[in-house]
Amino acid sequence: MSLKNKKIVLGVSGSIAAYKAALLVRLLVKESAEVKVIMTDAAKDFITPLTLSTLSKNPVLSSFTKGETGEWNNHVELGLWADAMIFAPASANTLAKCANGIADNLLIATYLSAKCPVFFAPAMDLDMYIHPSTVANLGKLQSYGNEIINAEFGELASGLVGEGRLAEPEEIVYQLSRHFSKKLIFKHKKILITAGPTQEPIDPVRFISNHSSGKMGFAIAEAFAMAGAEVTLVSGPVSIASPKGVKVEKVQSAQQMFEATSKYFSNSDIVVLSAAVADYTPLHVADKKIKKKEDVFTIEMTKTTDIAATLGKQKKNGQIIVGFALETDNEFENAKGKLERKNFDFVVLNSLQDSGAGFRYDTNKIKIIDRAGNIYDFDLKTKTEVAQDILNTIITFLA
Repeated sequence: MSLKNKKIVLGVSGSIAAYKAALLVRLLVKESAEVKVIMTDAAKDFITPLTLSTLSKNPVLSSFTKGETGEWNNHVELGLWADAMIFAPASANTLAKCANGIADNLLIATYLSAKCPVFFAPAMDLDMYIHPSTVANLGKLQSYGNEIINAEFGELASGLVGEGRLAEPEEIVYQLSRHFSKKLIFKHKKILITAGPTQEPIDPVRFISNHSSGKMGFAIAEAFAMAGAEVTLVSGPVSIASPKGVKVEKVQSAQQMFEATSKYFSNSDIVVLSAAVADYTPLHVADKKIKKKEDVFTIEMTKTTDIAATLGKQKKNGQIIVGFALETDNEFENAKGKLERKNFDFVVLNSLQDSGAGFRYDTNKIKIIDRAGNIYDFDLKTKTEVAQDILNTIITFLA
């Protein structure tokens, strides 16, 4: 939780997308961040201060003074308090004021006093977003060292379709978390990961597969991305959302997975082969649905390309390959044999004998075996935590 105890100032400006600020505050608080919200007067037309105050558990500020007492809302103090400041949504008007130092409200004055990283997540209609003045203002803000979380493509409030939608709150939280991640040791590293099952077709409606959910591989991909890596994830058919900041290439069969991994392998620094790839595929695929006739039905199978062994033979100096072994018996011997045959640097062993480990669970229990015969034994953990254990092992290996 890289946002734990981080102090975040959220600036909400006048945009229909201001309603998303409620979810953004909720997600930040869920990540154990402390959030203070500053609104422009125009933002109050779209969402109430009461909503954001309730969710943030802090008073919402919008003016330089408190009521009629003359007491000052100290923008300098707010700017110094924050570990990060995020404008979401950032309207065209607010972007222009920040870019040109027009401090006519508390939010802009706080921005000009901030000593922390500042993020702008613009939201406006398509024509406004691509207008030369907006483009120039975004460029100015970047030149000052600020981060821009680009608007997304989609249907806009005007009915137009194009760029201008506020980035989703989950994406904004991801960008903030990535900024605060302490272990950017994999920055500039290219990582290739395989995940999920493969499906080998029998006819147009049937296939042979396995129970892999892809959860482990997706957790590893997300962990690498949070550590600054450029991650490519080749995934078989799964029912989970793609990790933030990860390039995902979807495949179906073992052959397609082999072709995709071969495409990225030579440029990858680290390869993690966590997919459950079919060992065999039907030799002949029917072009029409096979009808139930015979009491006994036989399918002739042929071996698929052994992706791990093929890549292991092609491994270059400096490349690291991590394999997975899911076993039901003779776990250590089978995993060690796989490590040697396929030229892995180390292998991650799962046993289906361990409760809560293996396919479809949100937890996993692993052992890591390296080429020197060292064994690293881990307790049952969430797959997110297991992914971090695997990264830490790679860090130790690199050191």
